[in-house]
Amino acid sequence: MPIGYLITVLLAAVCTALAIRPPHPRRSGPFRLSYWLSYQVNEVPFVVFYWLLAATLLAFAQGDVDSVGGWAVVGLAVLTCLGLAVVVRRALLARSVVDRALADGLGSEWRTEVDPALANGFRRRLPWGRILFAPWRIRHRDVEHISNVSYGPVGERNLLDVYRHRSHPADAPTLVYFHGGGFRSGRKHREARPLLYRFASQGWVCISANYRLSPPAVFPDHLDDAKRVIAWAREHGRDYGVDPTTVFLAGSSAGGHLATMAAFTFDDPVAGAISLYGYYGGLDDDPASDSSPSSQVHADAPPYFATHGDQDTIVIVEDARRFVDQLRATSDKPVVYAELPGGQHSFDLFHSIRFEIVVDGVEAFAAWVRSRAV
Repeated sequence: MPIGYLITVLLAAVCTALAIRPPHPRRSGPFRLSYWLSYQVNEVPFVVFYWLLAATLLAFAQGDVDSVGGWAVVGLAVLTCLGLAVVVRRALLARSVVDRALADGLGSEWRTEVDPALANGFRRRLPWGRILFAPWRIRHRDVEHISNVSYGPVGERNLLDVYRHRSHPADAPTLVYFHGGGFRSGRKHREARPLLYRFASQGWVCISANYRLSPPAVFPDHLDDAKRVIAWAREHGRDYGVDPTTVFLAGSSAGGHLATMAAFTFDDPVAGAISLYGYYGGLDDDPASDSSPSSQVHADAPPYFATHGDQDTIVIVEDARRFVDQLRATSDKPVVYAELPGGQHSFDLFHSIRFEIVVDGVEAFAAWVRSRAV
């Protein structure tokens, strides 16, 4: 029995199985373990395939499969590759889901309402070279990344990064982004960087900010920091090309919570809000708490784009559905909600099929909102 090859294939098989069918957090205890084992496979299945292929070719070259046990491991590797094909197929379904969500939220004729100057950059073809061979290669040569700009008095937790085109455009639409981490961890240069670099390469100014974490921070410290970032963008952002009249908020997980709360409670309205696998409960686990986005829903909420994986084991999809239903019933502005087949938490870390399609959807949503404001 080729032990080394067996361990490699078993690890890939387990992670792939968990990517296809993770345990539901309300029915099984080890859901966080399943998340850590599966979320990368779910977004970069081609890398796992290359790993399996290399291990299999090496096992053949070394004569490790000249036995019944060896061929059994090869069979398991083949089954795992079929599982990876299922992962890829589900990721590709995101295109139709996002398109349908835009039509449902903005109207079936939304494309005709987009300013042609803003629609020229719409991308429909996926960047397959990057997805297949460089999903971790995030940077764009035409984007300047300015690190660690202070926006408040709390040291490292009050620092932000600015992403802008090297041509230094003026009066650029602006995206302010908040990272995830359950309000207890995280940093400004981890999630959603493909989104930030993509928008910056198209002339946006993107801001990604740290904020105070618990402990010792307690509500509303995190929200106060988020609002301080927005205020900084409007007061000092012109030095970096920010158009203070066109500011969108975005965030992932806990950052989605912050973006939503800030968009719903900020005195000076923002253009729109984007939540990627956001958390919608209270910071004290009370959905009716003042720290819950559900408690802040109102008719004048800005246009809203939310997307969530239907297999998220950290923030369950039922919570996202419930919040979206409440917002649609209350807000006078459009609400776009895309529920991604097979999507896990943290789907925004790589140039993956799923996240590239989501970025296309966010771009279309923002273009529609900006066109209506003209």
